[in-house]
Parts: sequence; C-alpha cells; structure tokens
Amino acid sequence: MNGFGVLRKVLVRAPDPAALAAWRDYGWHAEPDPALARDEHEAFRAQLEACGAEVVVGTAPVPGDPDAMYAYDPTLVTDAGVIALRPGKPGRRGEPAAFVRDLDEAGVRLLGEIREPGMAEGGDMFFLDDATLLVGLGYRTNEAGVDQLRGHLAPHGVEIIAFDLPHLNGPAECLHLMSFISPLDRDLAVAYPPMMPVRLLQLLDDRGIRLVEVPEEEFPSMGPNVLALGPRIALALEGNPETRRRLEAAGVDVRIYRGEQISRNGDGGPTCLTRPLARG
Repeated sequence: MNGFGVLRKVLVRAPDPAALAAWRDYGWHAEPDPALARDEHEAFRAQLEACGAEVVVGTAPVPGDPDAMYAYDPTLVTDAGVIALRPGKPGRRGEPAAFVRDLDEAGVRLLGEIREPGMAEGGDMFFLDDATLLVGLGYRTNEAGVDQLRGHLAPHGVEIIAFDLPHLNGPAECLHLMSFISPLDRDLAVAYPPMMPVRLLQLLDDRGIRLVEVPEEEFPSMGPNVLALGPRIALALEGNPETRRRLEAAGVDVRIYRGEQISRNGDGGPTCLTRPLARG
C-alpha cells in the first residue's frame, strides 16, 4: 500500500487523559492540557472524515503511555496484513499487542511480528510504491528488525531498502525516517534534504521523485511531516508558512490542523497520529 493514494480508512487513537500524566517520562515538552488535547484530536478526526475517510478509533488500553496516541508507530499495515512491530522506545512496547486487537476488529489480519532482539517503529518506514518499502536504521529500528521485516514481506514481493539515519541529538530524542520526508504523490515528496542519506536522495532522483524542500527554520516544527489525504492533497500542522507556500506552488492542496497539544508537545505530526488502513 503506497503512502499517497486517496485515504479510504484510517486508525487513530484519542489521547488518554490518565496516560498524559506520564508526559515527562516520554519526553514531552510540557504538561499537556487533557481538555485541549481532546478537542484538538476531535477536530483532527473531523478533518479526516471530511476528506471521505472512514475513521476507526482504537480503544484497546495501553496504560500509562501517552505516546500510544501516535498510531503510526506500533504496526506496519501491508496489503498482505499487519506486522506487529517492536518499538525501540521501551515505554511503547505495550502498544503493538493493543493495536493488533484494534486492527483485528477493523478486519485487518495479522501477518507477523517483530521479536527480540529486533526493533522497528513505523515512523522509520514508508512504502515508496506497492512493492518498495523504505526503512531507516537508527536508534528506534535496528538491523535485526529489518531482517525480520524482510522475512515477512519477501514472500509477498516487497523489497526493503534500508538507509542509515543521522545521529542528530542522539537516542534521547526521536528521529525517524519520516521526520524528514513524507510522500505526496507518485512523483512528489516533501522533505528536508540536509538530514537525508545520500543514497536515499539518489534513489528518489532515479525514480523521478521531485522534492518540495522544507526551509531550515521549519524543520524543528515538523515541516516535513505531512499526511497525504490523496495525491497532492496534504494535511499539515499549522505554523509552517513557507513550507505551505512551497507545497502550494508545487500544486499541492494543503489543509491545516491545530496541534499544539497533540503534535508539537509530543513531537508527533499528522503522519504519526494516523495509521492508514486502506488507500485507493
């Protein structure tokens, strides 16, 4: 399943007010306001529904984990089924089992799981096309995890291409592959090239994929983290005006959502908040 087709069905998880109390342990920037977080997430879901997507709200409990709101990371959904991942962040390791229960209720069958010593987080991977999965190797996804992913996906004709991620600020901060690139169409992505592996840039160029470049000052505010609602239709966090201008100049229809609590505070943009289940 590519990352830019029309979004038909998507899994999200509402912020858990009790779990938000553990914000310090999970590296959030400030104490969240549970009421504002709820309101922002409800408005975010409404925007997904307004674009025509069926929104599934996961409810399987993940006690004490505010990051469970970031639905993209615990699993990888493929055309052959879902793979339960094993997060590199120890506090998130209860998420995959809960998400598998939610996905099973949504009609998505289990294809496999990543087991110790493997680590893999969804934010480190996206489908370039239906047969090519790009994966970032770093502090959250390791070679053992990628080897297991290959074992699950090779029988289904999926090639995995892996790239080393930069150190940046080290293991205490979350740097995923999708921290600096999001697909927007078959031939277009939004990205921050200074952080990108050379081989990844070369691959995109070879595939004829043009980049809308995020300016340096909008990289920390998640300028490259943009959810494709369909080809050249994007949902982006408010507050990155130059990135928005460049996207619109490239022919992208940009919709904006407010995410001070659900995105900026926990460093999780619109791709992080969603696990697409079907694209058309």
